Amino acid sequence: MVSDSGARPDPSSQDIRKWRRYLADERAEAAVYRDLAKRRTGEERAILLALADAEGRHEAHWRALLGEHVGKPVRGDLRTRILGVLARRFGSVFVLALAQRAETRSPYPTDVDATDAMGADERIHEEVVRALAARGRNRLSGTFRAAVFGANDGLVSNLALVLGISGSGVSNSIVLLTGLAGLLAGALSMGAGEYVSVRSQRELLEASTPGRAAREAVALLDVDANELALVYRARGMSVEEAENRANEVLQTTHHPEPATESVDQHEAVGTGIGAAAASFSFFASGAIIPVLPYLFGLEGTAALLVAAALVGVALLGTGVVVGLLSGGPPVKRALRQLAIGYGAAAATYVLGMLFGTGG
Repeated sequence: MVSDSGARPDPSSQDIRKWRRYLADERAEAAVYRDLAKRRTGEERAILLALADAEGRHEAHWRALLGEHVGKPVRGDLRTRILGVLARRFGSVFVLALAQRAETRSPYPTDVDATDAMGADERIHEEVVRALAARGRNRLSGTFRAAVFGANDGLVSNLALVLGISGSGVSNSIVLLTGLAGLLAGALSMGAGEYVSVRSQRELLEASTPGRAAREAVALLDVDANELALVYRARGMSVEEAENRANEVLQTTHHPEPATESVDQHEAVGTGIGAAAASFSFFASGAIIPVLPYLFGLEGTAALLVAAALVGVALLGTGVVVGLLSGGPPVKRALRQLAIGYGAAAATYVLGMLFGTGG
């Protein structure tokens, strides 16, 4: 294992090129984390700056190995440079998701020129960035989830509807009217369903949140009887744990609260109106795409091919977004979305042809 430049006094040209590339990548990655930190505050900012410092230590390692062969600065790999541009301009959860995937591709764990500590650092960095990305996903998971999946549903369902009707051999005007009706009916259904779903989730959370009357009563409890322990036992603590927790609360504050967590659980759920509006809007934005060729006067096979192509591009886009948000491979998610959408559309088109012929 190499720890300094003295261990290899005469590096090969191949080694020098590799170390310079690693050095450039470390500089670029440190810059990414610093750019992300500029858009964060508090703990998240401190964590990102600490990651940048760690990349700086790795940079020093490659500088030591290169010695007099450092040469002029070279550019990092294309992925890292793109990540840097995104970090400077957006600084969003998407960039963190990309950074998470970048950490998983680190060659250090298997590279003999990197130290064991550097390989371990990269594995830990992946988990740190995963946790930061998870915070962002939680903030987006209510309204944004409804938006992304609403758009995807609109694309798939209306493409299938339009192709199914087209396959039956009806006129262009009927296909257009059916597509617009499917858009409106689906968007209203999605919006109403999302509102009921999110509203119900919030009501369940509210029902599980300690009431104000209980918080006000804590200060008046009989310390010897310690009724507060029953609250913690009801939440799953053992008798001993509940007694200890209740005693601690009663002894450390004049106005204690029986709640054990301060996380706003409603944040991940979102609001009913926000989720409904996003679901309606994005379903409609997705559902309008298969109808566009008919709106512009195309007919027959030409309209079908243009509609399928437009929806295909949109499905690839939503697949990439889902992949980034989930931390999974974006290309794989995009192709999966495309296969599902085209599969549903092809099935309804065949059924339309069968029913149309039978009629």
